[in-house]
Amino acid sequence: MTVTEAQVLQALKVVQDPDLKRDLVSLGFIKNVSVQGDRVSFAIELTTPACPVRDLMKEEARAAVAALPGVAQVDITMTSQVRTSIAAQNADRLIPTIKNVIPIASGKGGVGKSTVSANLALALARTSARVGVMDADVYGPSIPTILGITDQPEVDEQNRITPVERSGLKVMSMGFFMKPEEAVVWRGPMLHKTVEQFLGGVKWGELDYLIIDLPPGTGDVQLSLCQMIPITGAVIVSTPQDVALNVAQKAIAMFKKLNAPILGVIENMSYYLCPHCGKRDDIFGTGGAKQIARRLEIPFLGEIPLATPIRIASDAGKPVVLTDPTSSSAKAFIEAAERLAAQVSIRGMQGELAPQVKVTF
Repeated sequence: MTVTEAQVLQALKVVQDPDLKRDLVSLGFIKNVSVQGDRVSFAIELTTPACPVRDLMKEEARAAVAALPGVAQVDITMTSQVRTSIAAQNADRLIPTIKNVIPIASGKGGVGKSTVSANLALALARTSARVGVMDADVYGPSIPTILGITDQPEVDEQNRITPVERSGLKVMSMGFFMKPEEAVVWRGPMLHKTVEQFLGGVKWGELDYLIIDLPPGTGDVQLSLCQMIPITGAVIVSTPQDVALNVAQKAIAMFKKLNAPILGVIENMSYYLCPHCGKRDDIFGTGGAKQIARRLEIPFLGEIPLATPIRIASDAGKPVVLTDPTSSSAKAFIEAAERLAAQVSIRGMQGELAPQVKVTF
């Protein structure tokens, strides 16, 4: 007895994407079904290569099809196609080749926002996603230092800039054009022009994700960014102590006023694990960001520890996700990046996830 393609698809309807809350068949994720005797092959095309449950779904799909009478072998190819955000689909774009723009923001400085930005970008890039990093913190650009970049970007005759490529990332920063001892003392119009140049004047090429490291606070750069382009959603970084959380809420309120979605909150320096005894010490308190996320009904993306290896790696220009991806510190960034990718996928699928309404007369 030879199984049919229809039977394969019917069997796969039991496998659900836990983030999108729908089965893989109705989502259109099952591609290229082939039946050759007792062998069945097909592809599962996910909405992000950083899906945290891709292996689970693969095994569930394999088990569902293998249970069909007459099936002896199941071959599954896992692929991905990052979707363009709904906002970007419906707008004239300064950066038409970029599918998702994700600013990383904080209410105040000193919370490790740039370190989080760099490691999130690297975590996404290690899944083969096409990722860019735009360092929009013009007052204190630190992305070049964190990523260990000393190269200068090339500028063509039309003043179009080629971003520096490092560790699978395309990178642009004001730090490339400043001497270490220089300070930027600019008013709003100059900041606006810089943001515009870093978006439309850079040869970003095709990107799945553009991570934008914003300056702290709620100023001109944030306003210019949200006015110029449709963003997929912002990520808010905070430390656990009350003063940081209170200011983080102001950043959340700013994005809401600008009609920009919030993809989630990350609590950085969440706790300290003693490398000698393993004891956990909540130096700045802990759990505050998670409570705010729950109260404001915003996704909580993860807790990043306060760890010496993160600081050493960043200062050396070799972020921990790149140099020690199996460490507990790197895993915290990788898991946060996976949850972020899931939220981006949910937004990218919003139109297709809308309930189907049948009107009868």
